Amino acid sequence: MKVNPKVDLKRKSRKVLELSVAISMALHIIIFVLIPRFEFKPVEIAQATVLVKVDEIEQTEQVRRPPPPNVPAVPVESEDEDIADDITIDETTFDFAEVPPPPPPPPEEEEEIPPFLPMENWPKIIGGYAEIRKHLKYPEIAKKAGIEGIVIIKALIGRDGSPEQIQVEKGLGNVGLNEAAVEAVNHVKFTPAMQRNKPVRFWFRIPIRFQLTE
Repeated sequence: MKVNPKVDLKRKSRKVLELSVAISMALHIIIFVLIPRFEFKPVEIAQATVLVKVDEIEQTEQVRRPPPPNVPAVPVESEDEDIADDITIDETTFDFAEVPPPPPPPPEEEEEIPPFLPMENWPKIIGGYAEIRKHLKYPEIAKKAGIEGIVIIKALIGRDGSPEQIQVEKGLGNVGLNEAAVEAVNHVKFTPAMQRNKPVRFWFRIPIRFQLTE
């Protein structure tokens, strides 16, 4: 039986295969020609600079501990039986003159006295101002210069009524009147100031008038 060449599948498949191979080879050749060639070059990698920071550490001083105290030796019985019994120890003398004297005692802290606090009983001059006038002397230089006026004395009256400190709060120049007022107050006694039925130290103002008589 003769097969029509137009419907022969074997012949058609062979032609299709040959045509496919030819087209594939042509495509490979075109791709090989058209696509540019790639050149690979070595890339230099820069070395990174590494900075190392060193912190300055403060040098510490190691505290030296004192050596441990010497432990007293325990007496051990000697095995030597020939030790002499008449061993004497030299007499030791101590020179006590070389021992320094003890330091002086610290000064006593003075009691802080607030000036002119209100008191239950203020100090009073025993004998009144007549006692001050008894000890008051008018300086000759002030008499000759005709100087008169008032000197204000500030006195610290102690618990026993005696003046412990005397200061001139307001004076009359350098003609001896200030010194005369201080001397007069220093010779009188006072009744002490009282606070809660107890004598206390107290600053007391005393005005002293110097007046010339004809």
